[in-house]
Amino acid sequence: MIDVRVSLCADEAVDIRRFQLEPINSTTLPAFTAGAHIDVHLPNGLVRQYSLCNADSENHRYVIGVLKDPASRGGSNAMHELIRPGDVIRISEPRNLFPLAEQGKRHLLFAGGIGITPLLSMAEHLHRHDQPFELHYCARASERMAFRQQLQEADFASRVHLHFDDGDAQQKLDAAQLLARPDADTHLYVCGPGGFMEHVLSTARQQGWPESQLHREYFAAAPVDHDAEGSFEVVLQSSGVIYQIPAERSIVQVLEAAGVDVPVSCEQGICGTCLTRVLSGEPDHRDMFMTDEEHAANDQMTLCCSRSRSARLVLDL
Repeated sequence: MIDVRVSLCADEAVDIRRFQLEPINSTTLPAFTAGAHIDVHLPNGLVRQYSLCNADSENHRYVIGVLKDPASRGGSNAMHELIRPGDVIRISEPRNLFPLAEQGKRHLLFAGGIGITPLLSMAEHLHRHDQPFELHYCARASERMAFRQQLQEADFASRVHLHFDDGDAQQKLDAAQLLARPDADTHLYVCGPGGFMEHVLSTARQQGWPESQLHREYFAAAPVDHDAEGSFEVVLQSSGVIYQIPAERSIVQVLEAAGVDVPVSCEQGICGTCLTRVLSGEPDHRDMFMTDEEHAANDQMTLCCSRSRSARLVLDL
């Protein structure tokens, strides 16, 4: 864990605020790669993940952008209402679950709303390394588009295309046209609201893009209906102890209550922190982190949200 000082809080757009974090005990912070995020430990005890949106060549600061979500579970509200310049907060070292594909020779970046944050860092990296890319950024209105001025003044501004829901028809995103000619050297990256991401990804699939060239990062999990949940057993391979998982509790909740240490962060199945190997049984995957192929393999699962189709799961814990 790292203690950092909040050196800047500034409104970027309606309900979106930029936070700049700087080191306290040194002049540098751990290096990161474009697409990485940090865990932020909030004053109210919550832990939330935020993408780093500054250039990955910088080691004197981290910059994050936070949307004040009306459906907040307490994280974004705390960032907006409790964090002020001069505050010292605790963060994790950066982790990257949404990296640029090393084999890609051309990159298409699609951002919706606050989903611009990891893609902004990617654009900075790609420009600095002279790699071809386009950034398409969609927002409901110009006043809701974070980092707009920064993008318009960037050295790579000619590669940035801004799309507004309330704008003229000709400037709106035409995903079918942009994705009409897939090739093996081009990779697609998308981040933003679930509906926006599904539109881009489904359009790409319809145009023949292979899954290996589609990269995504979700900020929130889709709602799940828990009315028909049942109970099941979990067995830990190391101890043989059996735990009953009732309908109203997750695997993580039961194991943590029993003193079993399980790394967990988002608690929604989007970050992969609690990914655990499954030795026996059939998981009922509820995450948005793994691919369809990884789900089909049934050899790992996210313990924070996924459940079981079989009466018992044996976990590599």
